[in-house]
Amino acid sequence: MEIYNRKAKHDYFIDEQIECGIVLTGTEIKSVREGSCNIKDSYAIIKNGECFVLNMFIAPYKQGNIFNHEETRTRKLLLHKKEIKKLEEKVKLKGLTLVPLKIYFTKGRAKMLLGVCRGRKSYDKRNLIKERDIQREVAKKMKNY
Repeated sequence: MEIYNRKAKHDYFIDEQIECGIVLTGTEIKSVREGSCNIKDSYAIIKNGECFVLNMFIAPYKQGNIFNHEETRTRKLLLHKKEIKKLEEKVKLKGLTLVPLKIYFTKGRAKMLLGVCRGRKSYDKRNLIKERDIQREVAKKMKNY
C-alpha cells in the first residue's frame, strides 16, 4: 500500500528527496496498512535536533477500541543526525520546506519519502499545466499517425 501526496508536485518544486522511517503506534500502523491515511496538508519541521511530521491524518483503527490513537498527532521521523543537520541548514538558509511525498512499506516497515521543496507561484502552476496540455496533444497526434 502506497499513499501519495499528489498536491505536492503541483504546489512545490522538489529539489531533493530523502527516505526516513516513521514512529507509529500499533493502531496507527494498522490503519496505514489499510490505506486510511492522508498526507495532503502535512509538513515536517526540525526541532531540537529531531525531525517531526505535523498534520498527518491517520484514521482511527476500526477494531482499536480504547487503545486508538489521536488522528493528527505529531509523529517523529527517523533520520541520521548528519541528515537532520543537512536538512536543517537548507530549511534555515534557503527558506525551503520539508513536505512528505509518499508513504510506503519496505520489509514490513513504514517509510516516508520526504521532499525538500520550494514553493511555486501561481504563474509557475499555469505554465506547468500549459506544458502538460501541449505534451498530451503531441502524444495524441503521434498516436493517430
